[in-house]
Amino acid sequence: MMNRYKLNFLIFSVAFALLLTACSKSYLETTPTDRVPTDEALTTTDGCWKLLNGIHRILYTPQMGRQDMVGQGANMMFMDVMGDDVTLNTTNDWFVGPYLWYNSQRNKTSAIVYFNYFFYYEIINNANLLIDSVGKSTGPDADKKAIQGQAYAYRAWSYFQMVQLYGMRYDASSNNVTQGVSLILHSQQGNTPRSTVQAVYQRINKDIDSAIVLLNGYTRANKSHLDKSVAQGIKARVALAQQDWSTAATMADAALGNYALMDSTQYMSGFNNYNNSEWMWGSHQQDNQTSYFASFFAYMSCNFPSLNIAASPRAILDSVYRMIPNTDVRWQLWDSTGANKDFPVPLNSDGTERGIRLKFMTRKFKVADPAQSIGDVPLMRAAEMYLAKAEAYAQMGGHDAQAASALYQLVKTRDKGYTLSTKTGQALLNEIWFQREIELWGEGFRFYDLKRTNQPLNRNRHTFFKSYQPVLPSADNTKNPSANVVGLPSDDIKWQFLIPQSEIDATSGVVKQNPLN
Repeated sequence: MMNRYKLNFLIFSVAFALLLTACSKSYLETTPTDRVPTDEALTTTDGCWKLLNGIHRILYTPQMGRQDMVGQGANMMFMDVMGDDVTLNTTNDWFVGPYLWYNSQRNKTSAIVYFNYFFYYEIINNANLLIDSVGKSTGPDADKKAIQGQAYAYRAWSYFQMVQLYGMRYDASSNNVTQGVSLILHSQQGNTPRSTVQAVYQRINKDIDSAIVLLNGYTRANKSHLDKSVAQGIKARVALAQQDWSTAATMADAALGNYALMDSTQYMSGFNNYNNSEWMWGSHQQDNQTSYFASFFAYMSCNFPSLNIAASPRAILDSVYRMIPNTDVRWQLWDSTGANKDFPVPLNSDGTERGIRLKFMTRKFKVADPAQSIGDVPLMRAAEMYLAKAEAYAQMGGHDAQAASALYQLVKTRDKGYTLSTKTGQALLNEIWFQREIELWGEGFRFYDLKRTNQPLNRNRHTFFKSYQPVLPSADNTKNPSANVVGLPSDDIKWQFLIPQSEIDATSGVVKQNPLN
């Protein structure tokens, strides 16, 4: 198995180089950071840093020769369009298959199944190379710890991303012995059967705990690198998924450190700069590394002139938007009228509007230069940690005051009319979940959140938040395709991705398929 992953990585590097040749001559003038001679990467810390930088770059690099498979940004978009609060507006949208839950995660040969499997194993493979080698390399011990710590964090994060898709939901009240994913822990490991969900989470926790220790005292060069706070944030995410509320609260609080929440002006600036004081971790794309239509911002921004944005701007489900008070800065992220000229749309070369305007379209994500699809992709923000801490306290029982306080610290910076919540129990938890939904909209959390909290998919919704009779996602836009899946019980088998058939074949059946029905 692992040798094949190494081969995939080399094929990917060559394919990427060819793609760059087609896109921009400037790429030929710089040695790609995601391709390092093996001997150099394995023997010196300088080489290991280059390989680690290559992992950072993989997070925004196009995959599979497709412009929609844009590294971690693709996973983020898949997770949100498969949720219940992002709406698409044409059947020609690149993401319409996952949006309709049609020919996607339950098709063993689909692109979404293949991409999410091999993308994360590509990161794991490179992390394994570093874990196996950096300790024997020549160079400063401090560099070795920083490199190995980030490699462990990447491996933990990648397995966490995967097991939530290909495994069943973690249930703290059960033994979690259903099949998760194969635990590949060394760079030369062969075909390996899938481990149980429980075993995968044990490995995730062991790796992230190692990362937290190794990254203690490390000062990173920039926020594309993972430091101790990011590792603690990953640990908080994992603990939430495992219903380990005490650990989730503790780790989220520790991760917050000195990060400052955005003010209203910063909040409306486009979510495209990882130097923002609130960002904890982000993928940074340099100005000379544009990939044009193969970019997160070529689909999620409001002003890059791609055909997908021009014809199908991203929008929020109207019933969700109507629950946001107009005193909240987040209320300004979407246009309920479809006619507000303050919302930028793609332009033609003569300055005329190329993009259509639709009700509830977003302006959360913007490119700084509409001639390029470049923007930093948010992977972790301090706001998420406040929400994780609030949710964990609310779930503990008997800690509603702490939950409300954590929530208030965040929401008071978003909504000038917000007051400390006096809700308790499920009502407080529902409020926290709603704040999480609108705060992290478009950042890749919704499918994961619904699955980990055992909530159904309900695009008819949000009846448990308030007494409101919502409408179908297409109600305010006749061009919006009616979803094949409008609602889905939380225990439906469709929440579990199938394993790619190519993996079953390549391992001669060592890796087994998930149940088909």
